[in-house]
Amino acid sequence: MPLQQTSGNVTQDAYGGGKAAVPVYVENVFSTYLYIGNGTSQTITNNIDLTDNGGMVWIKDRNDAYNHVLTDTTRGASSYLSSNQTTAATTSSSFLTSFNTNGFSVGSAFGVNISGANLASWTFRKQPKFFDIVTWTGDGSSSWRYINHNLQALPGVIIVKNLSESSDWLVYSPIAAGSGYDMILNSSAPSQSSNENNGRVYATSTTQFQVVNQNSSGGSVTGINVNKSGDSYVAYLFGPGGTGGFGLTGTQDIISCGSFTDGGNFSVNLGWEPQWILYKRADAASDWYITDVMRGESQTATVNLRPDTSGAESSIGAGFFAPTATGFVNNTAGAFFSPGATVIYIAIRRGPMATPTTGTSVFSPNTGTPSTPNIVTTGFPVDMVWADSNGAANGPYDLDRLRGDSTTNGNYLLQYRTNAETNNSSYGIGFDSNTYIADNFTYNVEGYSGTQTYWNFARAPGFFDIVCYTGTGSATTITHNLGVVPQLIIIKDRSLTTNWPCYNATLGATNYVFLNSNSAYGTTINFWNNTTPTSTVFSLGSGNANVNGSGDNYVAYLFATVTGVSYVGSYTGNGTGQSIACGFGASGARFILIKRTDSTGNWYVFDSANGLTSSSSPYFILNTASTPTTGNNGVYASSGGFTLGSTASTTTNISSASYIFLAVS
Repeated sequence: MPLQQTSGNVTQDAYGGGKAAVPVYVENVFSTYLYIGNGTSQTITNNIDLTDNGGMVWIKDRNDAYNHVLTDTTRGASSYLSSNQTTAATTSSSFLTSFNTNGFSVGSAFGVNISGANLASWTFRKQPKFFDIVTWTGDGSSSWRYINHNLQALPGVIIVKNLSESSDWLVYSPIAAGSGYDMILNSSAPSQSSNENNGRVYATSTTQFQVVNQNSSGGSVTGINVNKSGDSYVAYLFGPGGTGGFGLTGTQDIISCGSFTDGGNFSVNLGWEPQWILYKRADAASDWYITDVMRGESQTATVNLRPDTSGAESSIGAGFFAPTATGFVNNTAGAFFSPGATVIYIAIRRGPMATPTTGTSVFSPNTGTPSTPNIVTTGFPVDMVWADSNGAANGPYDLDRLRGDSTTNGNYLLQYRTNAETNNSSYGIGFDSNTYIADNFTYNVEGYSGTQTYWNFARAPGFFDIVCYTGTGSATTITHNLGVVPQLIIIKDRSLTTNWPCYNATLGATNYVFLNSNSAYGTTINFWNNTTPTSTVFSLGSGNANVNGSGDNYVAYLFATVTGVSYVGSYTGNGTGQSIACGFGASGARFILIKRTDSTGNWYVFDSANGLTSSSSPYFILNTASTPTTGNNGVYASSGGFTLGSTASTTTNISSASYIFLAVS
């Protein structure tokens, strides 16, 4: 009987019949990594293996008018191009210094590492159906020439640059304005038919593309050329999408090259949530734009860098390309370009796609003091932070990446109150880092300047997801990307004064509790439409503004159980003491949220940053503005989960009382 080798849940014959299939996720092949220049040299660890697989790194200084820098493994680290310039490839040892198995290293050059500058890097790893790099030497022929590629899909976009001499960047997109039209990456010009001033690139098949120097009389061209005799060329090829190749089963997509008409309220369905979009109007002059969620693309902001200019980052201040669970939409009145404009795009899926295996990769409890700013190190990109005051009777507040927040513009919700979303136009928390958040509030949202506690969460399959949606007023379903059936859903109307309804799997689809209240559970069919959530959607009833008011904007936070990482569960108090098994390791839980449901009871929060031991277990209360209760409160981390001691008999372990909880390791 042949042996079997497994990779995740995928099983392959690994004895004389092949090798184990290793799933490829978007986080393996693409990264937006933000860093601050130090003026000398530094290594960027984004966990993309460029040494063994090859790829391209694109860097732009966000603050200053320095050129874009594009370097790839095919040409070598010292050879760089600028997307906003026509210049030939330039060699320098002070830009990129190496490609690594987990990222890349930069030297001291302006544009990639000026001291104190905020820089954005985008790394594209070579991978079938996602991205490929091809080089060739021109032979001067005026006939079509076939160039081999390894994309294993018909290219959706091809970007070509002459490496030997000054020349425009030619961009092929079959849907720009009809087949056979090209654009120029370093120019705002509209798409134009290939003619006597333009070379021609054409996606031929899943293994080849064509290049030709063409004019009306069949001779070579004097303008853009793609096959001049003796000149060297590079092409960056992007997969079209719709071809699968990714995820645990190998059937998911991570890229889409497409187009849409800007009608003022555009909505583009990708089937997944994007993290990075390159876009341009094709039928008239416009800049090229790059927006990504790491730099602040959200429901309330559009933050752009422009590949055709050296200009610094700019924010339009509205959600024109706001990501949704299934694509992106225009969240503001009016068109971004103009009504009827044809817009082409390359979109890349949000990650991670793999289920987390450790709690420390998706959750971090921290304490600190607001300043200008206070850097709260987490070790991962934070998608949501709950914060509360350690030394004042303040209530907790909530900020997240998807709704939009920066150090100078904070959009927060108060968990203990019914208030609509509030905007602070002077201070906020910055999420634009891969390893920390930056709290720039001089005081917290309620005027307290002392120690704060930050509970930092990252979105990840099976663990935690965020969905922003607009209510319809009628029964509906909302798509999510949790990947499993959510066991805890928390919803807030961002537009109006309403409660915070919570769905819990133990309570079921006809019941609810409010996050902002200590009340026992209630019964209604209006919240969840009497329908249990699925691994792709949750249901909402009609006629209830708390979850589905017509035209109102909402945010939903979804949690579930991941082995060894998180646990959404329930228990019955015994009044003496008991251990709650969560499937964690020896260190137990680092975060515990508990609510009594059969009668009145607060939402208690315990965490390891403030103490989660048998001798010291301070707690916060999410549903009130109160000073944390210090001392031994009977809830502490223990091997496999947490323990309820005897001193919890009046709060979180009342005899015969029913409780629900969320714990994170």
